[in-house]
Amino acid sequence: MHSPLEIARNYAEIGVHKVRLSAFKMLVLGVFAGIFIGFAGIGSTTASATVGNASLARLLSACIFPAGMAMVLVAGSELFTGNNLIIISLLEKRIKVREMLKNWFFVFLGNFLGASFVAVLVVFGHTPDLFGGALAESIVNTASVKVNLSFMDSFIRGILCNILVCIAVWAAFAAKKVPGKLLMSFWPVMLFVLCGFEHSIADIYFCMAGILAKGEYGIAAEGLNMGSFLLKNLLPVTLGNIVGGAGIVGFGYWAMYLRHTPLYVFPIEAEQEEIDIAEEY
Repeated sequence: MHSPLEIARNYAEIGVHKVRLSAFKMLVLGVFAGIFIGFAGIGSTTASATVGNASLARLLSACIFPAGMAMVLVAGSELFTGNNLIIISLLEKRIKVREMLKNWFFVFLGNFLGASFVAVLVVFGHTPDLFGGALAESIVNTASVKVNLSFMDSFIRGILCNILVCIAVWAAFAAKKVPGKLLMSFWPVMLFVLCGFEHSIADIYFCMAGILAKGEYGIAAEGLNMGSFLLKNLLPVTLGNIVGGAGIVGFGYWAMYLRHTPLYVFPIEAEQEEIDIAEEY
C-alpha cells in the first residue's frame, strides 16, 4: 500500500500530466467519464424504482452507483470532481492557475456532454418504460427533488459529496492493484449516495434525464426545467464540489503531507511505480 505521503507526491506528478493533455483529449476523456457516471445513474435508479421501503431503495442505489467511479478509475477517463485534486500540483508550484482552470473547464464540458448523451439515449430509447412506467416516474421525481433544493442546501451537499469523492480517489491511489482500488473507492461513493449528497456530474445525468422524461412521458413536475437545473442545482453543487474537493481535501492533504515536508526518498520500486502511474495519465 502507498503511504499518504507517497499518494500526495504521486498525485502532484499526475496533476502535471493531466493539465498537459491537449484540450481535445481533456474533452473526449471527459465525455467518457460523463458516460460512465450516466450509466451508474440509470443503474442506481433502476435498482430502486420499485422498492417500497425508502431506506432500502436508497441503500440499493448507493451500492450500484460506485460502478461509475470504478469505470472512471480503471478504464481511463477524466472526471471533474476527482480532478479538483489538481490543486495539489498547483500548490506544489508544478502548474499554473490557468492550466488547472483549463483542465477543469474542458473536463467539465466533456462530463456534461457525456452524461447528457446517456440521458438522451436512455429516455428516447424508452428505458423508462420498465416496470410499467414506474422507472419514468422515479427519474422525474429524482430530478424534481434536486432542482427544488435551496441554493445553500445544494451548495453544502456539494461540499459533503466531493469530500467523499476525492477521498475515494485518494484511497484508490493507496492501493497498488485493481481489486484494492475498487474496494477502496466503493465505500466513500456509496456513502455520498446513501446520504443524499450532491455530485455535479451525476446531477447532470439525473436532471437532464428527468427533464427529457417529463416531456416524453407527460409527467407533471413543477419547476423542473433547464433554467432551474442550471441555476438552482448545477451552479451551487459545482461550487460546493470545488470547495469540498479542492478546498478541503486537496488543500488539507497538501498542507499535512507536502507543505514544509523534506523531499522523501522512495525505494527504487516505489519510484518506478510512481513513474508508471504518471505515464498512465
